[in-house]
Amino acid sequence: MKATVYIATSVDGFIARKNGGIDWLPSGGDTEGGEDYGYQEFIDSVDALVMGRNTYELALSFDLWPYAEKPVFVLSSRQVDIPDGIAKTVESMCTPPGEVVRRLAKRGFNHLYIDGGKTIQGFLYEGLIQQLIITKVPILIGTGIPLFDSLPHDVRLQHVETRQFENGLVQSKYEVIGNVA
Repeated sequence: MKATVYIATSVDGFIARKNGGIDWLPSGGDTEGGEDYGYQEFIDSVDALVMGRNTYELALSFDLWPYAEKPVFVLSSRQVDIPDGIAKTVESMCTPPGEVVRRLAKRGFNHLYIDGGKTIQGFLYEGLIQQLIITKVPILIGTGIPLFDSLPHDVRLQHVETRQFENGLVQSKYEVIGNVA
């Protein structure tokens, strides 16, 4: 099972403001031609998304559900409200990352998109992420929700590529090559 993170951060490493706000992120139309930063190619490569409750609730606030018919698994210890319009593709789970991977592998999924701060941190902590695609937005927000938190060990990465976009965004792709004790 392959698990990939695709996420944007401020230059100072935050994925959202403390209140969860992402108003500092550029929209897809901010660059000529409506640059999608490789998102469509990436989303086409994954079988399903695994995200935390806060990320799910943020996605629900968008005008359109951003994941179309792609299966979405929401990790939460509390009941998750799933609107009828997306109930066929959204499911909640209350289980640790390793068990999520085992269950979804048994169901035939091969490539997961892991999203949301705590969810990403939990999967990294358990050594379940194989690839990180991180887009740095040229802004400092000073405080917020960090992408990374403490880990029980170093995680060694191999740089695969870096792309720079006209509006100053810089996207780097890394393969996770192992944990260092």
